[in-house]
Amino acid sequence: MAGNNPSPTEYIKHHLQNLTFGKHPDNGWSLAHSAEEAQEMGFWALHLDTMGWSIAMGALFIWLFRKAGRVATTGVPGTLQNVIEMVIEFVEFTVRGAFHGRNPVIAPLALTLFVWIFLMNFLKLIPVDYVPELFLRLGVDYMKMVPTTDPNATLGMALGVFFLIIYYSLKVKGAGGFAKELSLTPFNHWSLIPFNLVMELIGLLVKPLSLGLRLFGNMFAGEVIFILIALLPFWAIWVLDVPWAIFHILVITLQAFIFTVLSVVYLSQAHEHH
Repeated sequence: MAGNNPSPTEYIKHHLQNLTFGKHPDNGWSLAHSAEEAQEMGFWALHLDTMGWSIAMGALFIWLFRKAGRVATTGVPGTLQNVIEMVIEFVEFTVRGAFHGRNPVIAPLALTLFVWIFLMNFLKLIPVDYVPELFLRLGVDYMKMVPTTDPNATLGMALGVFFLIIYYSLKVKGAGGFAKELSLTPFNHWSLIPFNLVMELIGLLVKPLSLGLRLFGNMFAGEVIFILIALLPFWAIWVLDVPWAIFHILVITLQAFIFTVLSVVYLSQAHEHH
């Protein structure tokens, strides 16, 4: 962080800056030591903190579910088994209500999205100074801990869902059927094909943008509020931070649920014939 007693502006900028690795115009490949250096690295710079924490949460997800599977019993279940079974039943119920086709991939995909996003969101409940201060003492200038406050992560997941939408649209309907759907919906007349194409393509492209930006916007806004609260006097931090954190337990769960449900709905539409 800039100086021992940073100004509020420096404090906010520091906590919102990713640990960035890329090719500097003058110094070759290296870590960025300021927001300006990160910007100069351009589009292909890597946010190491986003990648690291998202992979860590993915590994935690796999470990938890593998452990639950290994200790599962038909007798009295333990706490972990109870929680995992509740999550699986919740996602299964959601998929049954939102997906109207037949595809064995959808339920596991929905489970992965919901739990992975929830775990990444949950990192926001760790006080904003703890992890950046720890890494600063280890010589790492920046550490933005919550992957879903980075649009690279949220839009990356949204693009993954978008590619599946295109894939299943082509697989289920065929190239001709998919093209016919785009050109003859909503108005089934040849003279309105250009209008239909424009409207349908816009609607198709908006899907990944709405998925990624909705999750990013909500998580980023919440993170900024946590940072602003951390700038207040000590007594005010506890008065405001604890209620906001408790409220955010609902927010992080809801945002994971919304991303999952919309993904399932979009994939259901890709399996429908018109």
